[in-house]
Amino acid sequence: MERGKTEMHGTRKEVKPKIGLTILATSLGFVLVQLDVSIVNIALARIGADLGTPVAGLQWIVDSYALAFAALLLSAGALGDQIGARKGFIIGFAAFVAASLGCGLAPGPIALIVARAFQGIGAALLVPCSLALLNQAAGNDARLRTRAVSLWTASGSVALAVGPILGGFLVASLGWRSIFLINIPIGLAGIFLTQAFVQESASRHHTFDPAGQLFAITALLGLVGAVIFSEGSGFSPIVWSSLIVAFISGAAFVLVESRVSSPMLPLDFFRQPAFTAATLVGLAVNFTVYGVIFILGLYLQRIRGYSPVMSGLILLPVPIAFLFSNLFAAWMARATNLCLLMVIGLLVGAAGYWSLNSIDAGTSYLQMLPGFVIMPLGVGLAVPCMTTALLTAVPGSRSGVASGVLNSVRQAGGALGVATYGALLNDKSVAGAQLSFSISAVLLILAAAVAAIGVKRKTVLPSLAQSEC
Repeated sequence: MERGKTEMHGTRKEVKPKIGLTILATSLGFVLVQLDVSIVNIALARIGADLGTPVAGLQWIVDSYALAFAALLLSAGALGDQIGARKGFIIGFAAFVAASLGCGLAPGPIALIVARAFQGIGAALLVPCSLALLNQAAGNDARLRTRAVSLWTASGSVALAVGPILGGFLVASLGWRSIFLINIPIGLAGIFLTQAFVQESASRHHTFDPAGQLFAITALLGLVGAVIFSEGSGFSPIVWSSLIVAFISGAAFVLVESRVSSPMLPLDFFRQPAFTAATLVGLAVNFTVYGVIFILGLYLQRIRGYSPVMSGLILLPVPIAFLFSNLFAAWMARATNLCLLMVIGLLVGAAGYWSLNSIDAGTSYLQMLPGFVIMPLGVGLAVPCMTTALLTAVPGSRSGVASGVLNSVRQAGGALGVATYGALLNDKSVAGAQLSFSISAVLLILAAAVAAIGVKRKTVLPSLAQSEC
């Protein structure tokens, strides 16, 4: 018996460092993905000035990453299952590192946009493969899995919070290219840890959906392109052509997904009102958050004349409030129901946006600060509820696919938000920013109505998983 205890004790000693290093490796992957969401916005003004890039070009610099991430996320998860999550994770790291080098050395905006798209491809592999590796490392220990995912999520939240400050200091001291080159040592460390300490997962056969993937990419590109190309030219031939491509590709995508045996987007999910409601809420949340963060970076530097460092400090309350609100949502979920918590969060977020719709070239920081805090507090409260509502609407065996769908829709929403709000800012300057905040408030109010109708009001959760915004 003593020997058995010793063996068991010894086994535990061996397992703990492995799960710890797995958490570290996977967290580094998520840090890269999240860092490039927040750090790039601070550098956009300098990138535009250095490369002579108009707002439309800056939109593509942001959206090429988000579109590649959104369009390839589901297929990347299936590829990771096919070849093994560890191998897929390392490929994702390598792609992200190589693309980051390409971004840092880009001679012009086109090269930078292409490199950013390859970063999105790497990100699409990193996220699902990292979660698969965490799930495997935790085995059948539900508590260990929860702690591991919580630490993974927290790493992304920290990266979001650090991004504006880090980006500001890097741009001010080393130039905008350094915000991409900083990814290289992080990625190389992740590759080393993964190769040395992370165990490969068992490969599983997957039937890929190449036609659906192709139509998804062309539909998103057409829709986002139509919005961006409309800046200053209205409904020009290229805008009409992009809209036609988006419409035909979207219709073809729905047709293909309804007929193939293994669709990348199972349409039967949308028969569940809670799934549809949560997906629409996710679309509205990312549309507004990504779009508003994009225009705030330009507003603070181009219109207000703040330095990159000061702009990062001004925006710091936003990711910090998101983090605290996520944690508060997990605690509040034990005392109230899912629908109520989500609706309250969305309405509070709408109030935060509305408080910012009168900013102008002379608005003080103290006048903006309430909006920078109220908006993320509300949205951060709603996001975990949204994720849980979606996962409870589908069988547990399909939760991975369902979460992939939600994240794909959210990334696509973010790309559309950047395209739409960038067009408004480019056309009307401060007036465009004011209109963007008003639209955001209205969209979150509509999202709250959708949540109230689609999510079961009596759902009370014993626990609530965190989710990055």
